Amino acid sequence: MSATVGNPRALTEDPAELDRSDPLTHIAAAAEAYRNWGRWGDDDRLGTLNFIDDDARARAASLVQRGASFSLSQPFDMNGPQQGWRRRTNPVHTMLDTGTDAEFVGQGFPHGLGGADDVIAMPLQCSTQWDGLGHIFDRGVAWNGRPAGRVVTSEGDLVTGIEHAASAIVGRGVLLDVGRFLGPRLGEPGSSELPDGYAITVDDLEACIAAQGPTSRVGRGDLLLVRTGRYARAKREGWNGYAGGPSAGLSFTTAGWIHRTEVAAVATDTWGFEVRPNEFDEAFQPLHQVVIPNIGLTVGEMWDLDALAADCAADGRYEFLLTAPPLPITGAVGSPVNPIALK
Repeated sequence: MSATVGNPRALTEDPAELDRSDPLTHIAAAAEAYRNWGRWGDDDRLGTLNFIDDDARARAASLVQRGASFSLSQPFDMNGPQQGWRRRTNPVHTMLDTGTDAEFVGQGFPHGLGGADDVIAMPLQCSTQWDGLGHIFDRGVAWNGRPAGRVVTSEGDLVTGIEHAASAIVGRGVLLDVGRFLGPRLGEPGSSELPDGYAITVDDLEACIAAQGPTSRVGRGDLLLVRTGRYARAKREGWNGYAGGPSAGLSFTTAGWIHRTEVAAVATDTWGFEVRPNEFDEAFQPLHQVVIPNIGLTVGEMWDLDALAADCAADGRYEFLLTAPPLPITGAVGSPVNPIALK
């Protein structure tokens, strides 16, 4: 723990105690303190998804009482949030065969048979998605202490490709609607949205749990969803910097809470999961740098949590069965997803 010797506050859970000019000390201290390397063996490919076992899935299935189903995905179309950063584009959907072809041209099938086919081209992180364990490195090292260059090459993620999680992400989902909980105190009366740049703290998360009640308890193996309201504003006002711009999000100081609660994954309704601008003068996604390659956390971004949040507020139940498997794209470091919450 040498990174904390000269700075005993390096592991603080109070954002006010972060030294904005020294992100490296805080990142190094958190990485070392919360590191899960070796916890599930040297060959592990799943990280904290290991917390979801068969018993946990069976208990989660028992949460389905009404049969109400909620898709938590944004649309995958050209009207999406991407603006070209890191060559990320919105999905390009193209028809290969159409009804016009069948009606007026003919498609070569016998007996009048016709059909339509289509193709889609898109970056895997362009809309509602999971960040896999090979998506982020910490100072040249990938999840479980492996050299990044031996994990992800031009052939893809050779070790922790997203395909390994294809059957893993099914379990108890928990929604913390921090936007609805704190919005009225920080913005307009009746607001259910956090202001841009608001860093959600451990105290905020725990206060939200207390306010929402016992169905909001968070523990081992849970799939945690945190709603800020940022996507709701984008739907109402237009994207306006949603992708890569200012946003509320999790504070860097929540890394320890994420580690000790032993959640399996965390997803938010924002582009970047953590608060933007970040809490250091010169840093880019420092919470990612701790939670993905060191804790082994699978991170979800750009989820649409609004309809689910309204239903949870109406019936007072914030837990549900969540099924959110990634596409088993061999060697991918992320995947589009259409998460389904069942209540």
